[in-house]
Amino acid sequence: MNTNTMHDEIRELNLAYLMLAQQMLRDDRAAAIYRLGIGEEVAEVLEGLSSAQVLRMANSNMLLCQFRFNDTMLVDLLSSHGRERGAAHLHAAILAAGRPVAHLA
Repeated sequence: MNTNTMHDEIRELNLAYLMLAQQMLRDDRAAAIYRLGIGEEVAEVLEGLSSAQVLRMANSNMLLCQFRFNDTMLVDLLSSHGRERGAAHLHAAILAAGRPVAHLA
């Protein structure tokens, strides 16, 4: 994948993420903060972004969203395909909820 294509893909992902995050925050702020793994301060900033600011942020060459897959147990639970899939996903949600939320530095 060439650099321009990769940058285009990152920009699209960033834009989709920012738009989804804003919609989630408008619909159910508490659930969005939990699902996105962000703090109140970050939620406030994201909610207050104008369309122009969202586009500028999306145009960054770094990924704005953060995956919570830095824990083998979490990955194993989320990828569970057995009969206990519901329970595994519940355990993954509990594990993820115990993680500290992101804050603006």
